[in-house]
Formats: sequence, structure tokens, C-alpha cells
Amino acid sequence: MSKKISGLFALVAFLSLSLFLINCGSSSSRPAGVLYVLSQGENNVGSFAIDLGNGRLSLLNRTAATDMTPSTILLDPSGTVAYVLNTGSNSITTYTVSSDGSLSAPTSTVLPVPNSVAMTRDAAGTFLFVVSQGTVLLEPGKEICAQAQPNAGCTILPALTVFAIQSGSTTLTQAGNPTNLNQIPTSVAVATVTTTLSDTTQVTKTLLYITNIVDLIPLQDDNTVAAYQVDTASGAVTPQTNPPYPTGSVPSAVVAVQTTPTGGSGGLFVYVTNSGSGSGANSVSIFQVCTQLSATCTSPDVTATNNTLIPVGNPVSVGLNPVAMTVDPTNNFLYVVNHGSSSVSAFRINPSTGELSALNPSSVSTGSSPVAITMHSSGKFLYVSNNASSNISGFDVSTTNGALSNATNVTSSAQPAGLVAK
Repeated sequence: MSKKISGLFALVAFLSLSLFLINCGSSSSRPAGVLYVLSQGENNVGSFAIDLGNGRLSLLNRTAATDMTPSTILLDPSGTVAYVLNTGSNSITTYTVSSDGSLSAPTSTVLPVPNSVAMTRDAAGTFLFVVSQGTVLLEPGKEICAQAQPNAGCTILPALTVFAIQSGSTTLTQAGNPTNLNQIPTSVAVATVTTTLSDTTQVTKTLLYITNIVDLIPLQDDNTVAAYQVDTASGAVTPQTNPPYPTGSVPSAVVAVQTTPTGGSGGLFVYVTNSGSGSGANSVSIFQVCTQLSATCTSPDVTATNNTLIPVGNPVSVGLNPVAMTVDPTNNFLYVVNHGSSSVSAFRINPSTGELSALNPSSVSTGSSPVAITMHSSGKFLYVSNNASSNISGFDVSTTNGALSNATNVTSSAQPAGLVAK
């Protein structure tokens, strides 16, 4: 009898151990994030589960429809609302992000200016900024018309449109009329910074940076980045004192990075990718934003209406046709997507000067024709969408030295574009 009881206990113990091992090995018991990926071939948002232990992706069997040709996706600060810019239909689709990560209740807002190309939001989730190229070059010979009353007999100027948003809400409220631009824009970035004026008064500002490829007056190649200031109450945007700053050939993307080194003096730096074939092509231009008086930033550079951009060294070489960038959560490392060479260039940011130094390895291969990049908030995983090969490249990221390793490719829907991790 005792032998039978002992055998029963042994069987129960074995089954308990087996169930424990099964549960520990199942993906459902591991912490998971979500990667949202836009598909331009199928006009939808696809979802992947992120294993937060190793960064690996597994396709979730759910999609959310977008409008035509989605290009950029953003989340609000709470991660409960998603915004998608659709360049084909010139609209923004907003979604509620459910607790299980699914997207629901989509609503679309048609943008007031045609040919919108880029979108960003401020860190607080107060405003959404969209730059549009208008129809100036698409309809030559037509006169310029007023934004408020466009008609078939005129062209529409490039513009910046600002929407007021609230974290957790899918509502977009246009903040005034679009702001006409004198150049054809390609990308936009925003930063909030505290400026110390010459009388030691401190002012907190929201600054906006827009890259441009064509000047309309006179009509010629432009290759600049322009600086604007945002009224944090109304969302109104005004140009800063200085004219746009020269970049390399065909600026394609811009990011503004606030560094905070331990025991030292940080700053705000603006990085611009140059993707053309002319002077300064296939490079990153670096600018320091004058937020306080220094040897390089004089009183006229640091005023209530201006924060001059000072070039930092020469543009830094990257791969062919760079089109997108991201930084890690600590703002210590910068990663550049090279569309033409199907790679990512990796750099360390000098927190005091903004200078870039190549990591080891200095670049890693992706799938074919990458177009967008994102990093998980843990800073441990980097993802790139490869538009021509219809897959997503994933990389492990060293939080110590920023190095990228253990590349994997996962099949996605056709022509993946913008992506964001949650």
C-alpha cells in the first residue's frame, strides 16, 4: 500500500513539474510588447508581439485598415491612441489602442493642405504637427491662391498644420489656419527646451525644425533646415529670427536631441540626414541650438525670439540615401536608416558637443530598401521596416555601448513603412 501511495505522489510531482516547465516555456507567460507596422501594399496596420526577454517578433493575427498609402505612425504619451499619416489620401487616421494592444474605432481627418509628407508630436502630447508640400510644383503656371479659399484655378502653398490633441483622446482639433511655408518641406521635428537669456531669465520654449528641398522665392533648390517657435497655449507657429540654415544635398529627415550628461553640461542638438547626390550627400549635418550664452553662442543668438543653430564640424558620412533616424531612450546613441545601401549606421552622441562617433560595428545590414526605424522604450531592441523585401529587421541593442547585434528578419505585409513599438 505504501508503495502505491509513494508512486502516486511521484506521478503528481512529475505532472506538476511538467506543467511548470510548459508554462515557463510558453510565450504567453513572457512579458510582451507590441510593434505596429504600416503596410503600403495592403493599406493597413499590422501587429507583432515583442518578446521583451529577447526582442523576437511573432505575428499577431490582427490588422486595422488605414486610408491610402500610410507612411507614419505615432502613439500618444499614454500609448492608448495611435495616429497614422496617410500620404496617398492626405489624411490622418486615429485609433484607440485597447488593453490587449489591438486598434479599434478608427476615425479619419482629411488634411487641409494636399501632399502631406511628415508628422510629429511634442513630448507632452499637446500638439500634432504635419508638413505638406502643397501643389506649387505639381501644377505649374497656376497662380498662388489663399489657403482659406483654394479653387481649381490656382496652386496651394506648402504649409504646416497644427492639431491640438489630448492624451487618451482620438479627437483632432485644428489649431488655427495652416501656416504657409516659403519652401517645399520634407520632414519635421519638435523639441521643448529651457533657454537662459542674457539677463539670466529662463524661458521654456517649444521649437520646431523643418527640412526643405526647394525655395519658392526665387524658385531654386534649397537644402536647408528652418527653425520655428510654437506658442504652447494656442499652437501658433512663427519663424525664428534667423533665415533657414544650409544642410547637405536633399535633406530628408530631422531629429532634435536633448542631451543630459552626468556631471557635465548637455545641450540641444539638431541632426539632419542628407540623401541627394550633390554637395554633402549621404551624410548627417549636426547643429548646436543656442540655448545659453557661451563662447560660440552670443547674446543675439540667445533671445526670446531666436535660438541660433551653430554647425558642429563637417557633415558625417553614412550609407547611401539616408531617410530616417532614431535615438535611444538615453539620447546617447543615434541610428540612421540608409535606404540606398540597405543598412543602418550607428553612432555615439557626444553629450557636450553633439559630435558623432561611429560605433563598432559602424553599420549593420537590413532587408532591401529600408524606410523607417523605431526603438522599444527599454532601449534594448531596434526595428527597421524594409519596403522592397516586405520584412522587418530586428536587432539587439547594447544599453552600454549602443552596438547592434543578432539581426533577425521577420516577414511582414507588403511594402512596410512607418512603425512604432509599445
